[in-house]
Amino acid sequence: MGLPKRRHSRSRRNKRRTHQKLSVPALVECSHCHTMILPHNACHNCGYYQGEKVDHTVEQEEKRKRQK
Repeated sequence: MGLPKRRHSRSRRNKRRTHQKLSVPALVECSHCHTMILPHNACHNCGYYQGEKVDHTVEQEEKRKRQK
């Protein structure tokens, strides 16, 4: 395996790492309960999506009630 003959400088190392950054997820406010959620997703708090209660969240709430 090839090894570098000389040490790479800090600036050269940092140039290579410029694309290895984390991005902040885009968040929007739920129109029903005003919590921050990912766009185009049902709210994990109230289960609404575009002003309507989503079916799969209704089923999950029923399961939680049965478990209690």
